[in-house]
This record gives sequence, structure tokens and C-alpha cells, in this order.
Amino acid sequence: MDDISRCMEYLHLHSLFFMASCSLFLWLFLLEWLGLLFIFLISFVTYHFFHWKKGTPFADDQGMYNGLTWWEQIENGQQLTRNRKFLTVVPVVLYLIASHTTNYRNPMLYLNTLAVFVLVVAKFPHMHRVRIFGINGEN
Repeated sequence: MDDISRCMEYLHLHSLFFMASCSLFLWLFLLEWLGLLFIFLISFVTYHFFHWKKGTPFADDQGMYNGLTWWEQIENGQQLTRNRKFLTVVPVVLYLIASHTTNYRNPMLYLNTLAVFVLVVAKFPHMHRVRIFGINGEN
């Protein structure tokens, strides 16, 4: 039993060392691309869960929210509330941080701008229940 715990300790230390060295490599050499990857990951996850996914994860709503995205369900569709403003400002602040870490270089700046533009436009009040070209619309 002692050998197994020693082996597990070795594996934990080895994996921690590996993750630390990979993180250091990414931090020193790929910081620009890491910022771009971070913004794209946040944008994809946010867009998928707030603006694409419909319905609720709970079964007690009896299907009354099946045609609405999660963004449209926040505070019963009331626009320009504090929660909605906060959730709109967060991607913009992350965009500014990622743009600063990439030194405002062209390919990363354009891609970051495109990702944040899609997120912010989807959060505008006049886009409430709008499906562009019928994508993700009711069948």
C-alpha cells in the first residue's frame, strides 16, 4: 500500500510540474494567441448558452419557455436591467483586456473584435426574439 501511495504522489507531482511548465510556456511565448483563444472560448460558451440554447434545464416550467433563449428569459424579457447591463459589459471588459495583452496587433485584434461584436449585438434590446435569417427559429 505504501508503494501505491508513493507512486500516486509521484504522478501528482509530475502532473503538477507538467501543467506548470506548459502554463509558463504559454505565458511567455503564446500570450497573444492565448488571449485570442480565451476571448473565443468565452464568446463561444456565452453565445451558445445565452443566445442559442432554448428552453430551461428544469422540467417544472411545463414548456412555456421552450421557444425562448436563456437571454430572452432573464427577468421575463425586461430590457436594460442591471443584470443585463452587467452581462453585456463583461465581454467588453474581457475584450479590452485581451486586446491589451495582444498589444493591439492586427490579426488578433480583428478576430477579438468580431467575437465581441457578435456577442454585444445579440444582447441589444432590439434583438429580443429576433432570429436572423430564421436561424434557430421555431419549426
